[in-house]
Amino acid sequence: MEDLHIIKIGGNILKNEAILQSTLSDIASLNLSLIVVHGGGKHVDQWMHRIGAEVKMIDGRRITDALSLELAVMNYAGLLNKSIVALLEKQGKTALGLSGADLHCIRSIKRNHPTIDYGYVGDVVEINTDAFSWMIDKKITPVCCAITCDENGQLLNTNADTIAAEIAIALSKFYKINLWYCFEKKGVLSNLEDELSVIENLDHDLYSKMLQEEHIHTGMKPKLENCYRALRNGVQAITITDSEGIKNIPSGSGTKITL
Repeated sequence: MEDLHIIKIGGNILKNEAILQSTLSDIASLNLSLIVVHGGGKHVDQWMHRIGAEVKMIDGRRITDALSLELAVMNYAGLLNKSIVALLEKQGKTALGLSGADLHCIRSIKRNHPTIDYGYVGDVVEINTDAFSWMIDKKITPVCCAITCDENGQLLNTNADTIAAEIAIALSKFYKINLWYCFEKKGVLSNLEDELSVIENLDHDLYSKMLQEEHIHTGMKPKLENCYRALRNGVQAITITDSEGIKNIPSGSGTKITL
C-alpha cells in the first residue's frame, strides 16, 4: 500500500502569515503523496466581531446561522483556500483548492441534533474516493476547506478536523494513512499552563482519565474524538503537532494518538 499523508492545518497557524508560509514551504518540500485540509474559524470570528455579530459555540463546535455561513464560505473556500494553494504553487507543488461541492468530493447532511440547533452545519456522509485517488495519481495535492455540500446543493459549514478524519477513513482502504493535525501547540499537553508538557503517546484510557479530570481543553475534545474514530476505522497513524513537528514528516514529533 502506498503511503498517504493527510495534513490538517488550523488554529493560530492560519492567522500568522510568516508561520503559515514556513509551514507550507515545509509541506511543499516533502516528496510524499499529500492531502491538505484547513480550517479558519478564527478568521470568521474576526469578521463577526468587525460587524458586531455574536460568535456562538457549544462544546467547541460552532453554531452557524445564515450570516456565519456566508462569512465561512467567503473565508474558507475563498481567501484562505486560494492563499494556501498559491503558496504551495509558489514552492513548486501542484495544488488544487476544493470545497466539498467541487468534484462531488465531500457530501454531507445538515446536522440534526435532538436538543441543539447548529444551523447550517454539515456532517460528512460520503467521500468521493475516486476523485481523491485520481488527484493523488496525477501528483496533485488537494487542498480541502471546511465547506461541504448536501445533495440539494446547500453549502454547509463542516468541522475541518472531522473532514480530515473522514477523508482519512475513506482512503484507508486504498492507502496507508498518516493523519497529522497541525496547530500552534507542540501536541496534547498534560498541563495547559506548560507548553513543554507534551504527552508523547495518548491512548484512549489516558484520554478518558484526563477528560474526567477536566484536563482536556474544550476545543481539543472534538479533535481527539475524531482521532479515535479514525483509528477504529482503518487509519494507521495519527499525530497532533505544531509547525516544527511537520518538518520531521514522515517520522514526526508531537503526540501520537493510539487506541
